[in-house]
Amino acid sequence: MHPTEKVTFIQLPTDPDAQRQQMIQNAETKSDAYTVLSLDVVWTSEFAAHQWIDRLPEERFPLGGMLDPVVETAEYRGGLYAVPASSDGGMLYYRTDLLKKAGIARPPTTWAEMKADCAKVRKLPEAKGMSCYAGQFQKYEGLTVNFAEAVNSAGGTVTDANGAPHVDTPEARKGLDFLVGSVKDGTVPKEGITYLEEDGRQAFQAGKLVFLRNWPYVYALAARSGIKGKYAVAPLPGLNGPGASSLGGHNMALSSSAENKATALDFIRFFTSEENAATFLKDASLAPPYASLYDDKALTGQYPYLPVLKESILRAVPRPRVVRYGDVTSAVQQQAYAALTGEKSSAQALKDLQAALRKSVAQ
Repeated sequence: MHPTEKVTFIQLPTDPDAQRQQMIQNAETKSDAYTVLSLDVVWTSEFAAHQWIDRLPEERFPLGGMLDPVVETAEYRGGLYAVPASSDGGMLYYRTDLLKKAGIARPPTTWAEMKADCAKVRKLPEAKGMSCYAGQFQKYEGLTVNFAEAVNSAGGTVTDANGAPHVDTPEARKGLDFLVGSVKDGTVPKEGITYLEEDGRQAFQAGKLVFLRNWPYVYALAARSGIKGKYAVAPLPGLNGPGASSLGGHNMALSSSAENKATALDFIRFFTSEENAATFLKDASLAPPYASLYDDKALTGQYPYLPVLKESILRAVPRPRVVRYGDVTSAVQQQAYAALTGEKSSAQALKDLQAALRKSVAQ
């Protein structure tokens, strides 16, 4: 389309909180250093409300072929402010070889089943020294994701459609209690409290974990490790049945202070095409936004996790879609981590979180 145009990729920090802060600093100074922004799906409302990104012409993009929950992450107050490049749904990775040897016919659908299955597996000689489960529990955006999943999977909600918080509830307490109890009883290894995505992936691939909550990108990497052919994925477990993932992914947005905006729109259309989504799926296990790719027999034969991933995305619950998302996620991380480390009880942490979220929403 524009073969003579040069696109420069600028690498930002791997930590999503640091990425967001760097983009905000750039936007506040109205710098044209960035043209197209790769935004975490939960940042759309904040960036659109502050006019850091432009509203986009919907007719330029094939949104009708994308999964509805994915498209909704790119919208703000009835307008399109980004275009989905990839989606993401959390899945439960598990060791098929060990579950089979322990006589377990199917992956767990509840937290209690997962703990019981792990107890059986750990009796095997092959499982000596293994821990049961890990997610992302360090104090960063991953903890917000895992906290929200636990609350949603216990029948609760973090914020409602209007952004009002509802975390000081029995349902939210059951969700946080699962995480806190898993740290206390050793279901989560001691070092699990420090895990980011890559820490958990490496531990799972090294044979240190029976179960792992992580994103689809892990699948392709694990296939090139020592556990090749010994793992599979299932929906996340919950309190009384399958749980609900937090909805992840990245959207491409146009910086309001950018130059060359016409060419940038063409680049966004190119980058978010179905063809590129298929390439990202094949090369990096990135969840495509396009519905057709999940039903492609050739792809599902090559990537057997696609049906589970599609179910995860369709059942997923968005993290709080609020303008002051930075304040909200910071409060969640602070209070959830305090509970996980034993600094506060679950009840006190949720009470304090409810107060902090009310203050953030009111501002």
